[in-house]
Amino acid sequence: MKIMKTVKLTVAGVWFLSVVGAAAILALLVIGLRAPSNPRTIAVRGECLTTAPRDKTAITLRVTTLDKSAAKSMKQATATVAKITDFVKTLDDAQMQTTEFNSYEKTEWNRDLQKSISLGIETTIAVEISAKSIETIESVLNEFAGADNVFSENLRMYTSAEVLKPIMEKCLGVAVENARVRANALAAGDKRRAGKMLSVSYETSATNTTMYKNIAPRMMAMGAVAESAMDVGGALVSKDTDVSVSVSAVFEVK
Repeated sequence: MKIMKTVKLTVAGVWFLSVVGAAAILALLVIGLRAPSNPRTIAVRGECLTTAPRDKTAITLRVTTLDKSAAKSMKQATATVAKITDFVKTLDDAQMQTTEFNSYEKTEWNRDLQKSISLGIETTIAVEISAKSIETIESVLNEFAGADNVFSENLRMYTSAEVLKPIMEKCLGVAVENARVRANALAAGDKRRAGKMLSVSYETSATNTTMYKNIAPRMMAMGAVAESAMDVGGALVSKDTDVSVSVSAVFEVK
């Protein structure tokens, strides 16, 4: 009897292990069927080069005052800036923003005394004035260039963000399409084509720096630009802003 019971338990154990083993194999088969296969991909770059018109002109006016009294130095500087602000408000398309405000003790090395001596408190306030019309900037220069404690600098033309943004976005779409064309060309060698885009990254650049040619003589006389920027034409001319977009894209190959 003991032997028979032992045999029955052994058979039951073998049956249980067989069921468990079959279930495990079935589970692996199901997982194998559900596991997605890694798609074949192709990575390419796409570019777009275009230009954007420079629609704005700007000038920086720097007000600098020096006085033994810090309060007087700041008062003189802010009073001059207030005059500039009031004048700009009379212009239709001009905008103004403060780009610098400093007040500090100015010193000078005295060789006789062999030490630094204080010259007073120097206050500097710089404002940038921009407009769509060059004539507007000329009127600002006519009013303030050469005035006491006012220095004009950095006359420039540039592309505003409002104009640059839609051009940059359109160029981005062109760069992506350029990448797809390249992906299709490469996949065609294997008699395939590019499918959906799996990932993409991009880089943009715009050479929105100051470009000068033919600066009006009266502007140079006001100290706005260097003589090297002059030409006999007597007009402010600037080339368009160069816009560049580059994308790195990964496409599924079908």
